[in-house]
Amino acid sequence: MISDTMNRRRLLSLLAVGTASTLAGCASSGPPGLRPIAIAAPQLPAPPTGRSPELDATYGQMVDGGFVIPAVPYWKIPPRFYRQRVANITGEPAGTVIVDTKSRFLYLVESGGETAMRYGVGIGREGFAWQGEGVIQWRQKWPKWTPPEEMIARQPELAKYSAANGSMAPGLMNPLGARALYIFQNGKDTLYRLHGNPEWNSIGKAVSSGCVRLMNQDIIDLYERVPNKARIVVWQ
Repeated sequence: MISDTMNRRRLLSLLAVGTASTLAGCASSGPPGLRPIAIAAPQLPAPPTGRSPELDATYGQMVDGGFVIPAVPYWKIPPRFYRQRVANITGEPAGTVIVDTKSRFLYLVESGGETAMRYGVGIGREGFAWQGEGVIQWRQKWPKWTPPEEMIARQPELAKYSAANGSMAPGLMNPLGARALYIFQNGKDTLYRLHGNPEWNSIGKAVSSGCVRLMNQDIIDLYERVPNKARIVVWQ
């Protein structure tokens, strides 16, 4: 018998695939014999689509920490990746952050456990992704960026941003964007981050070196909502 948690995860994948299939004009199905459990969903507003004053405000230009964050042309991004409140079908308790790398979603389960804030994300390229369970040990506004030694070995031009050279200063071109949430596992830094990024067109894609990127407007929103020392689960 498949556990409730696995069924919830399967349901999440099925829903995400179904949405993507509708938009792409194709169909997909999972292995036979696997049926999601029934989950009573709370009453929620319809998902946002098209342009609207609400979305203009959500993804509009904003000033934060002395930096002017440009507006995001959100209408060029699939609507499923807009920040929105959804039913919690992850099976995880309130306060948990879940990254579904397959569907390109990040969930923060809200108080009561019935709903979650969902954000579209970009993820690490194949071979760089991390999965598992950890803790958001540290949070930083407008962080410096220090590429790991392994990255510098692959891209020597990044040596000017090494720890010895003072890292890259905060700013709009900094790869960590407006906020960074640092993931630890068993008390050790995984070098895996949830962070902002100005490249809005990377949302929904696998492009970054191992970390999970959100639009700057979304990472600022997540930063304000996520509990201290929140548990995080990353699914592959």
